[in-house]
Amino acid sequence: MGDQVTTEKPLRILVVDDSTLYRKTVKEILAGIPIVRIAGSASTGKMALRQINSLHPDLLILDVEMPEMNGLEVLEHIAQHDIPVGVIMLSSFTNRGSKMTLKALELGAFDFIPKPVTGDMERNKKAIKDSLVPMLIAFDRHRKIRQSLGGPPLARRKSRAATIPAAPAVFPTNQTAPRDRKIEIVVIGISTGGPQALSRLVREIPSQLGVPIAIVQHMPPIFTRELANRLDSQSGLSVKEAENNESVLPNTIYIAPGGRHMKIVNSADSDTKQISITDDLPENNYKPSANYLFRSVADLYGRHALGVIMTGMGSDGMLGLRLMKRQGAAIIAQDPKTCVVYGMPRGPIETGIVDAVVPLDKISRAICDVMQWRPGE
Repeated sequence: MGDQVTTEKPLRILVVDDSTLYRKTVKEILAGIPIVRIAGSASTGKMALRQINSLHPDLLILDVEMPEMNGLEVLEHIAQHDIPVGVIMLSSFTNRGSKMTLKALELGAFDFIPKPVTGDMERNKKAIKDSLVPMLIAFDRHRKIRQSLGGPPLARRKSRAATIPAAPAVFPTNQTAPRDRKIEIVVIGISTGGPQALSRLVREIPSQLGVPIAIVQHMPPIFTRELANRLDSQSGLSVKEAENNESVLPNTIYIAPGGRHMKIVNSADSDTKQISITDDLPENNYKPSANYLFRSVADLYGRHALGVIMTGMGSDGMLGLRLMKRQGAAIIAQDPKTCVVYGMPRGPIETGIVDAVVPLDKISRAICDVMQWRPGE
């Protein structure tokens, strides 16, 4: 992976930011990436819309906060007019920036890059490049896949969480599931496309599921707190950013805090389970890491755990799911067609450790089937 990937048709990119410095920085980064061509740049949202109409770029790198017309308003215009262009957001590490970014992801933005706030310019430039290059490669791959399948451009897969009715939370018992397996926890690993997918999923999970759910979503600090708040407003379960040493309770969804790892451990008296938040080193550049969470669950819950691996770049979660599977856990993976990026589920599916491969709108039902959940239980 990296700068060596080539493409027959370059990815044409329009850079949109009111900061002259950031426009210059991003263009310098893009100039060194073989798979892309710089289509142009714009300093305002209104100028960006004019440039889209005349230059027809494949992708925008779009600042969230701009005067006159911010990035969110640009994205809303793109969605309303069904313009076939992808969007990667540039976002600030602020509460306002995180709120706007999550809204952008719900509207169909492919992903986002936080603007570095500390360090010298060269270090910040490297941080942006390290985040941007794999996103561009992933976007380019999936653009080609969708074109070859005859589907709409990847970028215009708008969020339908608010427009598609949630499936009824009443499911038949899966008669093929082992009767002696009582699921006690559900753990989920997810990355690119995650906020949109999680918004759909949490709406459909029964409010009396009866077990806790722990989620690792690859995001920096502040963003995970805002994600938890948004999901809490959409779900019948309680959704919160996880805190160190808090008890693990049923019907509660715990989001790993950005920039830190989360695992499940026994309490001091071993009678209950609790959350442990740590500052251990990143794993494969991820912190939080799904592997980190999954390992703890494999050790603590064994065959009484259910792992779910969903849309995202990279392979985080693969090694942890292997350990869970060895202990007898059940594994569900999101199918390729409904993944924004078919990275994280690919390895588990191709190596055969997955029990079910299902589209996004069937994951809730699959969870309930494995648990043999029935209303009122």
